[in-house]
Amino acid sequence: MHIGSSIRALRQHSGMTQEQVASQLKVSCQAVSKWETGANTPDISLLPAIAALFGVTIDSLFSPDPLALQPDL
Repeated sequence: MHIGSSIRALRQHSGMTQEQVASQLKVSCQAVSKWETGANTPDISLLPAIAALFGVTIDSLFSPDPLALQPDL
């Protein structure tokens, strides 16, 4: 599963900070950091919001290269 690295890649591509992502998703900055480092994974109920935040599909969050699956990014 590559969700943490996908979230990091999408966040960096969009120019957002971990704090901004956390604020949008109503989670802590520490939660976003743990997702990105692989120490934890987001709750399944957050996947639609994470995908919507970055304008990608939920499937692409689990891809090793989420940006390659999105031609508009």
